[in-house]
Amino acid sequence: MKLLSWNIQWGRGADGVVDLQRTIAAIHTLGDFDVLCLQEVSIGFAGLHDGRPVDEVAVLAAAFPGYSAHFAAGVDVPDGAGGRSCFGNLTLSRLPVGQVFRHSLPRPPEEGVPSMPRVCLEVVVDSPSGALRVLNTHLEYYSRIQRMTQIAALHTLQCDAVRLANMGGQTGRECAPDSPFAVWPRPASALVCGDFNCEPGSPEFYRMTAPISADVSGWEDAWRACYGDIPHLSTVGLSGAEWPDRAYCCDFFFVSADLVDRVDSVAVDQATAASDHQPVVLTLQ
Repeated sequence: MKLLSWNIQWGRGADGVVDLQRTIAAIHTLGDFDVLCLQEVSIGFAGLHDGRPVDEVAVLAAAFPGYSAHFAAGVDVPDGAGGRSCFGNLTLSRLPVGQVFRHSLPRPPEEGVPSMPRVCLEVVVDSPSGALRVLNTHLEYYSRIQRMTQIAALHTLQCDAVRLANMGGQTGRECAPDSPFAVWPRPASALVCGDFNCEPGSPEFYRMTAPISADVSGWEDAWRACYGDIPHLSTVGLSGAEWPDRAYCCDFFFVSADLVDRVDSVAVDQATAASDHQPVVLTLQ
């Protein structure tokens, strides 16, 4: 099973040019994927496209026929023309998708610090090895306080899923399959990927990989599961974009403990300049 995670910066390359077709071509060049997890995808927001509102979800969905498209907006505001402008995460899956969850992440106010609403998009895919939860997220850049609370929310999501799975997925009386109360698979096995806006060794990184509770293990860094103490390859600061002023890693895959032994490889494409971030690829056995 092969997955890609990439903050595409709405198609804006390191050269400052917005060209979503270049982004699409870069993904196709990287190979064939079962699941694509993209961050910073926009609908509307004409200011991001030289005054032309673009539905990037529709464009990306059309570029990957055979994939189902699932979008979660962190930002959802009026566009000033009677419609809506949205900004968030898109997951494209060619594997069958069961339940889909859109989790708003906490955003505690911090005076004088800019921020935007953030979201975690969770899809349950039917993988060759069984049901698997794939979480696609993008944490706040400017506020460590918000990142920490958002990481705590990711811990809560995993804790709830593990405990629900231990209950057999049952929370009440049985319902018809077409009822909104019907029980759908939501396994403990999961991975979460995206732009975490923190570095290996940071307080946020250690918080993310800390044990969640006495009965629920923490998220495991897929890179470390695969390569041990070898430093993470940089995912920003490589392509000459105006940000950042140095190279480091802030884009990750984290997996539940039961998936650690299935991590086959984690790769970073450091060649493309189609975004200010680099694509990260995870292969599971």
